[in-house]
Amino acid sequence: MGRDRLQSKVNSALKEYGMIEDGDHVLIGLSGGKDSLALVEFLGARAKIFKPRFQVTALHVGVSNAGYKSDTEYLRRFCEESGVEFLYEETSFEADREERRSPCFLCAWSRRKVLFDTAKRMGCNKIALGHHQDDILETLLMNMVFQGSFSTMPPVMKMDRFEMTIIRPLALLREKELRTRAEERGYRRQEKNCPYEKVSNRTEIRALLEQMERLNPESANSLWSAMSNIKREYLPRRAEGEI
Repeated sequence: MGRDRLQSKVNSALKEYGMIEDGDHVLIGLSGGKDSLALVEFLGARAKIFKPRFQVTALHVGVSNAGYKSDTEYLRRFCEESGVEFLYEETSFEADREERRSPCFLCAWSRRKVLFDTAKRMGCNKIALGHHQDDILETLLMNMVFQGSFSTMPPVMKMDRFEMTIIRPLALLREKELRTRAEERGYRRQEKNCPYEKVSNRTEIRALLEQMERLNPESANSLWSAMSNIKREYLPRRAEGEI
């Protein structure tokens, strides 16, 4: 078997950003989509290497009133074949009567709460999420366009309020690479998709990123490099004493 290029890129991300250390117990947020399935596969393979020694567990959180359905037995088998322990928890959420918060927000918040609670109960010190490079670049553009800030989802983020660190081992992988991986490996899709999925600002930003790449095929690499190549002397600065 030849060298696994994507696994090598994941290993590089783990090393470059210091994501994994000896003795870590990593909990993967397993949604059942291609990105989280790939994350299980990659971390399962990396955990078999002697150094650093770390443990991996995957958690799939079902939401009883979200209207989608996952094949939990498939997810369990997939994890077992990858050498990763599988856990399943179920939750639900109440609709906001004043409709200030969308069902998507409430569902995501409920699942994230179960993820953190389970991590604490299992003694995990890190949570791995399946965000890839496109997700990170789209968030960068969204924050610039809608929030007026130069920020995004970092590959490693230590939570201030919790003794927990978020890691994103797929940070160096493009979405198209993961799509190809899913096709080659035959990842199974969810049985029924969420009924609340719809066109959003992120959809429009994704189209913008695609347009930028048509203009310059290397634009994603340029955006990625720009985040660590900030030349403050060439940016607007308020005068001293100004608020």
